[in-house]
Amino acid sequence: MSDDGYGAPHWFDDDAGPVVRPYAMTRGRTTSAAQHRLDLIAVVVTEPHADDAGADQTLAPEHMDIVELCRTAPQSVAELASELDLPIGVVRVLIGDLVADELVHVTRPVPPAQLPDESILREVIDGLRAL
Repeated sequence: MSDDGYGAPHWFDDDAGPVVRPYAMTRGRTTSAAQHRLDLIAVVVTEPHADDAGADQTLAPEHMDIVELCRTAPQSVAELASELDLPIGVVRVLIGDLVADELVHVTRPVPPAQLPDESILREVIDGLRAL
């Protein structure tokens, strides 16, 4: 910011538009009840009854954006943060709110230890090619 000569501050970038601080979107919260389950690759899925979400006046526009994005296809936490252009921490808190309101649920990918061994998969592929 600079002074415009009359003592009033002037922003350098008038095209930036209104700026909302992340803590305003989360009402000052930095964690949510579901925070421990929300790693970057956790997948957010909209609940079937989430079509009524628009009627809930307590939801912020960012909450509604998350519900809409997940309605078309399940999204990872990282994808949502990227699509909404919001910090990961803010998106985690917003998703936690939606989980608490039962509008979305979060699934975790299969842990690597539970995936089949790569050598077994290669043998299956080789066997199929031999047919």
